[in-house]
Amino acid sequence: MPPRPITFLSDYGLEDEFVGVCHAVIATVCPKARVIDVSHGVPRHDVRGGALMLEAALPFLPPGIHLAVVDPDVGAQRRAVALRAADERILVGPDNGLLVPAAELAGGVVEAVEIARSPLRLQPVSATFHGRDIFAPVAAHLAAGVELGAAGELCDPGGLVRLELPRARRQGRALLAQAVYVDRFGNVQLNADHDDLAAAGVRLGRGVMLELGPHGTHHAYYVRTFADVEPDQLLVYEDAARRLSVAVSHGDAARRLGLRVDDELWIKPA
Repeated sequence: MPPRPITFLSDYGLEDEFVGVCHAVIATVCPKARVIDVSHGVPRHDVRGGALMLEAALPFLPPGIHLAVVDPDVGAQRRAVALRAADERILVGPDNGLLVPAAELAGGVVEAVEIARSPLRLQPVSATFHGRDIFAPVAAHLAAGVELGAAGELCDPGGLVRLELPRARRQGRALLAQAVYVDRFGNVQLNADHDDLAAAGVRLGRGVMLELGPHGTHHAYYVRTFADVEPDQLLVYEDAARRLSVAVSHGDAARRLGLRVDDELWIKPA
């Protein structure tokens, strides 16, 4: 059987050698494995942002080994894990909440192993580069056909770290949402979806008011896509991950509104 494909997501960036070295380790262990770089632009140390990105990408990734490394606590007490989901995908990375949303989307975790002392890891293990010494070689061996149970010690899936994502809440004809991710275009993803906004009485094609506390109140339009408003106008739309986002057509909403991750805003019918 050909090796399973490996997808790779991290906050390593591309300025240093980290991504290339992980590729090299994978190629040494399993030269025929295809590696697909999902992104290495996750904001550094942003576990929640990486989890949201991995979850959004997963339905479009070929079933295989999904390597993800956003690991601000590398070298501390957090576990290193490999997880098998119900649909047979395997996710490899730190046990800090990064993997679980994607695993739940794949049907939930049915088997988990702790891989910090895996016989498949490189030796010696660096205290600060587990992507190279633990996660990449384990992912490569699993892609080559090694059984998950041979990669480490079985552990209870119920003990995995889970992210507590904030929930939008409605008060009458208003929705209180929170920014959970800002992409490179300045589009601000919210912890809400179309149904949340519809329940607040906001209809597609209509105007809305965005109330941002000290950042003031702004008029926007709830539309399908950027082309539905004039350049430089604010809009609220359902993004590719089916979450509500705030954007500026041909512009940067985060910069204009002063919005950052975890900021709250009210959305009301205009």
